[in-house]
Amino acid sequence: MIALEKRPNPSRFWQYATPLVAVLATMIAGGALFAFLGKDPFEAIRTIFWDPLFSEQFASYSRPQLLVKAGPLILIAIGLSVGFRAGVWNIGAEGQYIIGAICGAGVALALYPMESRLVFPLMVAAGALGGWAWAMIPAILKVRFNTNEILVSLLLVYVAEQLLASMALGLMRNPDGGGFPGSRNLQQYPSAANLELMANTGMHWGVVAAMIAVIFAYVLFARHMRGFHIRVAGDAPRAARFAGVNPARLILFCLGTSGALAGMAGLFEVAGPAGQISIDFNSGYGFTAIIVAFLGRLNPFGILLAGLLMALTYIGGELAQFMLGLPSAAIQLFQGMLLFFLLGFDVLANYRIRVGKREVT
Repeated sequence: MIALEKRPNPSRFWQYATPLVAVLATMIAGGALFAFLGKDPFEAIRTIFWDPLFSEQFASYSRPQLLVKAGPLILIAIGLSVGFRAGVWNIGAEGQYIIGAICGAGVALALYPMESRLVFPLMVAAGALGGWAWAMIPAILKVRFNTNEILVSLLLVYVAEQLLASMALGLMRNPDGGGFPGSRNLQQYPSAANLELMANTGMHWGVVAAMIAVIFAYVLFARHMRGFHIRVAGDAPRAARFAGVNPARLILFCLGTSGALAGMAGLFEVAGPAGQISIDFNSGYGFTAIIVAFLGRLNPFGILLAGLLMALTYIGGELAQFMLGLPSAAIQLFQGMLLFFLLGFDVLANYRIRVGKREVT
């Protein structure tokens, strides 16, 4: 008989070991998947995790892309971790990411072709405000009517996707684009472009914002009273009320913060790597950031490392598709396995496995 037995106290070993074990299990299961598809599993794993960083043929391009991909993942995941620690589950960061991009790009297109140093800061503010406002919808509904923020935030993603398509085909469509969907290319608008700060490094303002967010989150959790309220609300909601925590205010703060950071990530992406509002602008960063947040154990520096690892799977996955002919769905499944194994092995932090004989009554 195999049974799970509740531990008296959570295992610190498994709390730290779970991400490493989950990554290893993902590699093993992913290798089996690639073998099933008729590919050499060792070559596939090497292509995903090794070649982007150390191959002379690909590293010069892949290394800068590591920061480009990791920036939005880290920025969104930091915002999500604020809520997750408090038991506020924002699953709709993808929608807030999209709305932030729309609002930020809208400012640039409204001011086009004005040349001013104020254009980009205004775009950043508009992106953050757009993401914040979109997150306030589930926040206010939660506070006023006790709705489920998971469902509301998730369903709003699909509303945001429809707004994105509408903007790309209508209001924001490039008048000089020959009728094709999509806005002007913001990279060709100097005042609005989020270009590399140092050539061939991938470092742009979105990456800088992600690093600042990591430091901000560390100070918040470790040194600020609001961080104490967040930890207490997540660990012991009833005790939090006796500690003077205002649940409504905490919900508004957590969802607002995560929405603002997701909106900023969308703005930095549309003004930089993506370059324009298009129908397929959203790339799933908002959902992938959930994996990053949990893989990093909701710790700011853990999220930093997890974001870099997940970015590596993006770059390596694209390389594997190109070099080995792996389908994109297989790469997405490979990334999804990481969350599956992470949650599965996370059980061992609170439970131990007992093997014994079934008692006969």
